[in-house]
Formats: sequence, structure tokens, C-alpha cells
Amino acid sequence: MANRHLSRSIVLQTLFEWDFNIGKNINIKEAALRNLKEFAPGLEDDIFVFSLIEQIIKKHKVIDEIIEKAAPDWPLDKISYIDKNILRIGLTELLFGDRTQVPPKVAINEAIELAKTYGGENSSKFINGVLGAVYKEIGEPGKEEKSKKKKVEEPVDITKLPVEKLGGALVYARRGNDIFFALVHDVFGYWTLSKGSIKGDEDVKEGTMREIKEEIGIDIVIKEKLGENQYVASHPEKGKTLKKVTYFLAESEYKELQLEVSGGLDGARWFQFSEIPELRIYNDIVPLITKAIEIISKNNN
Repeated sequence: MANRHLSRSIVLQTLFEWDFNIGKNINIKEAALRNLKEFAPGLEDDIFVFSLIEQIIKKHKVIDEIIEKAAPDWPLDKISYIDKNILRIGLTELLFGDRTQVPPKVAINEAIELAKTYGGENSSKFINGVLGAVYKEIGEPGKEEKSKKKKVEEPVDITKLPVEKLGGALVYARRGNDIFFALVHDVFGYWTLSKGSIKGDEDVKEGTMREIKEEIGIDIVIKEKLGENQYVASHPEKGKTLKKVTYFLAESEYKELQLEVSGGLDGARWFQFSEIPELRIYNDIVPLITKAIEIISKNNN
């Protein structure tokens, strides 16, 4: 197997050339092959290099949006070519890669090493900060996937963690004979359900209605419970928290959605059922949508 760190270095060099000459119709595959021949002779057939480059180019618009959200104090055009493309590599592997091959922590550490080698004095701290923020925001996926060479940490006892209750809803509305669903878009490129924190002893249904109103600007009527899920999230100051989310099916009038200003969301809109299969949706949300559609279909019969 090719040296993955060397392979990522080749990817970085190729992306730098592509980014620096963007608009000049550079053939990025030819550039990658040239760089492999010059700096990694014998690895010209490195599938990892070509696969990673292809994925980054395909996803670079989404990745760049995530960089802008995760580093709001650094406009994209103010980030150095090296740092920007290290982030593209790290985020692509972190969010879209095969975690059985490259666990999230490995993706982050490799990006940091690239920054130490090729970046400026503060590059590694910058890369670590951005990727770490994204990693924590998505609930530390794959945290249990540890290298066999490393000591396995003790599992987290979730019964001892502070609990944060959240309420969310799949909101639907009728418009003529059509049914539309309200979804929100997060900075990681996923369409998901609107949700928010339940305050103290607040009733979960009441809190969910309040949060939906605040987040997307519509009043809802809760029809029934869809399900629950929970996950461990980590905050750099507060530490680990067990987040428990209760999801409901709710109905609303069909009206323009007004997205609340938020660091985690960048869009909200209505979708017809036929559009949903084409959307990028978290795996744990899909069963909730499926159940909601079954309930609505049954009630219409």
C-alpha cells in the first residue's frame, strides 16, 4: 500500500497548482500524474491520490461553504492556498471519506501534519481549530473507531453525563393536492429536521413548537411522536453532553420559511416528497421521514 502521508502531499501539491491556476483549464489528472512521477516515483498508479482529488474537486463548493461557516473570521480569499487546500483534504476525508479506511481522528491528524510541513507558523493551529470545530459540531462520528496500535479508551458511561433535551419536528403542509415538507440545511451539506433545546421543565411538545417557530418562523400543530435518538456531543469548555432528541410529526400552513440567523444552518425550504430521495440526509433521519410519510398516507386514505 502506498504511503498515505506522501499521497496526501501529492494531492496537496496538485490542488495548489489547480487552485493557483483556476480558470486556465488545467488538467488536474495530468498534473497529479506528473507530480507522482517527479516526487513519488513508483507510485504512479496510486488509486488513493486520484480518488481523493476527484472527490475534492466534486465536493469543493460544499467544502468551501463549510470552511466559510467554520472560520467566519477568515474569508476564503484571505486563507492561503496551502491552508485552504489542506482544509479541503481534511474536510473531504472527515465528512465524505470511508471511515473504516480513514477514521475521523486520522483525517484531522494527517491534515495537521501537512500544515506543519507545508504551511506557515500558525497553519497547524488554524487547521486544527477548523477541523476540530467541525468534528465536534457533527457529534464526533466514528469516535469509537481506534487504531489497533493505540490504547483503547474506556467507553463513555452515558448515565453519568449531563443531559440536554431537544425537540424537533418533521413539518408538513398541504398546498392544493400536494404535500410539502419543511427541511433545514446545515453547514455540512445535509438537509435535516428543524430542532432546538427544551428549557428546564418545559413540556417537550410546547418547547418543540416554540423552537420551530424561532428557527424557521412558522406555527405548527403537533400530530404525533415519530421517535427519539440520542448522541454524545463534546464541547471544548463544557465537556461531554448526552443529547436526547424527541421528534414529532407536525402540520403547518404552507408559507415562506424565515430561517433564524444561526452558525449551524444556512438554508430552509419546502420539498415535495418526490424531491426528498435526491437530498443528502443523515441516516438516522431517513426512518423518521419514512414513518411520517406512512402516517400521512394512511390518514389520507
